[in-house]
Amino acid sequence: MMNMDPALDMQKASQLLKLLGDKTRLMMMKLLQSHDCCVCEFVAIFNMSQPGISQHLRKLKDAGLVKETRRGQWVFYSLNRENEYGGFIDDLLKHLPDQNERFVELEAQGLRITCE
Repeated sequence: MMNMDPALDMQKASQLLKLLGDKTRLMMMKLLQSHDCCVCEFVAIFNMSQPGISQHLRKLKDAGLVKETRRGQWVFYSLNRENEYGGFIDDLLKHLPDQNERFVELEAQGLRITCE
């Protein structure tokens, strides 16, 4: 992770907090903190349409907070740990409750994608 300037730009901090002020995007970031996910997993977790999930992910990607990797037919999303504000995001996410039970629920329903 890159070293972050201790004086975070107020405008950028405001934009990031506004982006993460959406509960779905904030939870996506928390989930991505421990697991890479594909769109279909988020569709199942949030019980939301694929276009809706894709729109949230696009906003996070456009802000540089997540990155995507293609694995076969799937596109997986992960935290962009090289983002210049990665330290700020990590500090924020560490204060949020763990969301790993959502992955356990997906696995129980047979919806966890494990393709490589």
